Amino acid sequence: GLSKVFRDYQEEALRLVWNIGSEGVISREVWNQVNQNLDGKTISRASIINFLNSLVDEGVLDFEERTGKGGYHRVYRPRLDENEFKKYLAETVISSLMKDFPKETKEVVKTFAS
Repeated sequence: GLSKVFRDYQEEALRLVWNIGSEGVISREVWNQVNQNLDGKTISRASIINFLNSLVDEGVLDFEERTGKGGYHRVYRPRLDENEFKKYLAETVISSLMKDFPKETKEVVKTFAS
């Protein structure tokens, strides 16, 4: 699953954004829910914000800024659904492997294709 590439809190955060969908969610809500789901572990809000922003940079999430209590808030929404993300992830990893280890990657991919 996604735990191959994400820490537990990151997977929880991404799944929450996917579940909420186009309505969007702010980092505080993600942080609260992730910490509730981690069974005794806690993660900093900065870690959540950095992760969500990295997914925006990768094109996985989108955001809009809204004013609210305490100033401006980013409202995060999925840009890719779970299936689109899995395809993006596979393409990104395979492309990187092809760039760095083309011969070996082709050999391994052939074994999966047959």
